[in-house]
Amino acid sequence: MQDIESVTLQAELWSVAEELADAARASILPHFRQGHLKADNKEQDGFDPVTVADKASEQAMRDILSKRRPQDAILGEEFGNSAGTSGLTWVLDPIDGTRGFISGTPTWGVLISLNDADGPRLGIIDQPYIGERFCGGFGRSEVIGPHGTAKMKVRGTTDLQDAVLFSTFPEVGSPQERVAFEGVSERVKLTRFGCDCYAYGLLAAGHIDLVIEASLNAYDIAAPIAVIQAAGGIVTDWKGDPAHEGGRALAAATPELHSEALKILLHRLS
Repeated sequence: MQDIESVTLQAELWSVAEELADAARASILPHFRQGHLKADNKEQDGFDPVTVADKASEQAMRDILSKRRPQDAILGEEFGNSAGTSGLTWVLDPIDGTRGFISGTPTWGVLISLNDADGPRLGIIDQPYIGERFCGGFGRSEVIGPHGTAKMKVRGTTDLQDAVLFSTFPEVGSPQERVAFEGVSERVKLTRFGCDCYAYGLLAAGHIDLVIEASLNAYDIAAPIAVIQAAGGIVTDWKGDPAHEGGRALAAATPELHSEALKILLHRLS
């Protein structure tokens, strides 16, 4: 296993990660808000769309990794697992929020994470259409976008009644998970839905305070974990355990908010 604490290696890994994000942007943008775009459904009993842009984005990133980091493993939403020998895994979601993508909303994003045996160490949440990139890991926490480059830090909100809460779907997950979510939603100042991965970037950048979701895959949450933790926030599952394998996620700006929300979720689930 490579020594991921090496400054030289960390610089190389960041270089690769940003090249991946640039390639994904170039692959996706020609398809966004274009009338010719078609979506196939991956789910027999529901709607889980995939487009040519999803596949082109992930393939472009995989092509770069095959040249620059062939020793690393890859976990991608569209093309699955590729084995590696380094102990490092690139976790790729080529378009997180494809439903938003095919609807023309700019709330989808490209998720790129680098994981070691303990979980995410580096993450990027990239919104190509806006031109905004949230980066976190190895001592770096910054957002690059229309306003330039700025350091990221989560907000200092400590009381649920002052908090802004986001989730992607109003149903959240199962009926029981929805009831648990509502226990937190009833206490906060504002609840909003539908931002997909962009909500996690907003949390890291200090604009909102909580994101609560369920039924996630590893590639949905790995990059947000790295970005939010680098900005000083907390991400766990609904039991307070690591969330990078997917499932339920609770992302909070402060320990106080995390503790309050976690107690409610646990109580409602019991």
